[in-house]
Amino acid sequence: MSDQSTSATPQRRTFLMVLPLIAFLVLALLFWLRLGSGDPSRIPSALIGRPAPQTMLPPLDGLQDNGAPVPGLDAAAFKGKVSLVNVWASWCVPCHDEAPLLTELAKDKRFQLIGINYKDAPDNARRFLGRYGNPFGRVGTDANGRASIEWGVYGVPETFVVGREGTIVYKLVGPITPDNLRTVLLPQLDKALK
Repeated sequence: MSDQSTSATPQRRTFLMVLPLIAFLVLALLFWLRLGSGDPSRIPSALIGRPAPQTMLPPLDGLQDNGAPVPGLDAAAFKGKVSLVNVWASWCVPCHDEAPLLTELAKDKRFQLIGINYKDAPDNARRFLGRYGNPFGRVGTDANGRASIEWGVYGVPETFVVGREGTIVYKLVGPITPDNLRTVLLPQLDKALK
């Protein structure tokens, strides 16, 4: 009887040693399959179809347009207008890449472009806008990041399309690129404008 128990023990030990490796391989395969599926910029937002947050944000200190101060953000800004709200920061590398596209978008007067400056130093934010041009009609300063949390922001940059009723109709996570501008953002804007 002792011979049987000693011969079963090495098999059991081998199985117990291999079990963590099997579990790791199964998890790695699962992560690999999930990583390859879907578009990471299409993270669902619980705010789609809901009113835009009623956040009041002060203007960016010292930012002017034609000698007049650029206003901050208040809830009344969304009433009766289609808006494109871009959350950005001067320290955000992808924000530098999307800045020329926002400047081009600002030429379309069918909608308003609103910026939320996220956790940024005012001097750096003004320098950023001075370098690329200010595409925004309004720039609210979110120094502590609370307003961006209310908007459901995961990180910068993120862009929202807000309909005439003040309802969020689309959210783009990540930078605006020529590809997603053409295939996703402009169609969403056109849909909101109808």
